[in-house]
Amino acid sequence: MKFQIILPNTFPKTTVKSLLEDYWLVPRKIRHFLRSKKHLKVNGRKINWQSLVQAGDHIELVFDQDDYPKKSIVMGDASLVACLYEDQHLIIVNKPEGMKTHANEPQEIALLNHVSAYVGKVCYVVHRLDKETSGLILFAKNPFVLPILNRLLEDRQISRQYWALVQGKIKQDSLIYRDKIGRDRHDRRKRLVNQSRGQTAITHISKSKEFNEATLVNCQLETGRTHQIRVHLSHHGHPIIGDPLYNKNQRARRLMLHAHQISLTHPFTSEKITIQADSQSFQQELTLFN
Repeated sequence: MKFQIILPNTFPKTTVKSLLEDYWLVPRKIRHFLRSKKHLKVNGRKINWQSLVQAGDHIELVFDQDDYPKKSIVMGDASLVACLYEDQHLIIVNKPEGMKTHANEPQEIALLNHVSAYVGKVCYVVHRLDKETSGLILFAKNPFVLPILNRLLEDRQISRQYWALVQGKIKQDSLIYRDKIGRDRHDRRKRLVNQSRGQTAITHISKSKEFNEATLVNCQLETGRTHQIRVHLSHHGHPIIGDPLYNKNQRARRLMLHAHQISLTHPFTSEKITIQADSQSFQQELTLFN
């Protein structure tokens, strides 16, 4: 596996060591492989870790099979993939509701299998959406970029925004939920607010449109806990319409939650990527509340 990366025009002069550690966030194990095997070249030349690189330099990275053991997966149906962005390292797709992000059993088929078939090789999940939720999901196309994207996600440098149609009227134009979330001991499928033992969870809410008995809100995640938006809204008396777990009043044919935007700065090109996606089924259900 070989990658050719050209440092963008705005890239500052720095050392190879700093490039890998501070800018590309390459894990220590992989940095060790690159260094010990001399599998990193700058402008076609082998260099040392203190060599300087700058804008316009050509960086070549080579990985052996020992660096990343080959992984196999059942290939899905490429025609089911709605790709909205793709380059050498990552792909962003629009997931329909009712499809799992990844399989839980070896022979099960999910979105990851379809994306891998579309790309032509095994891809990797960076973050997931619940089966009932539609919208944008980011996948890594190779194991080199996966931990880098994971680090960006952990450092809150990947922004994800959702539309949610909730029960009742929300009075404030904007608010922030900071309730900690933990497991529900009585139902393994569910999560609940647990201020003493739960994990930190932060959701930014802004009101988009009011209906007679419902409110359309935009939700931006600062953390990514399981069912975070669903739990926060339900806990504060505004469960998402159509939610089979957290709302007993089923008034829609689907969970009215859609991940409509994802934004990040590309770790290698410094390009600002913002992708937006609609959902036909979400919009169709929304018209019933006008």
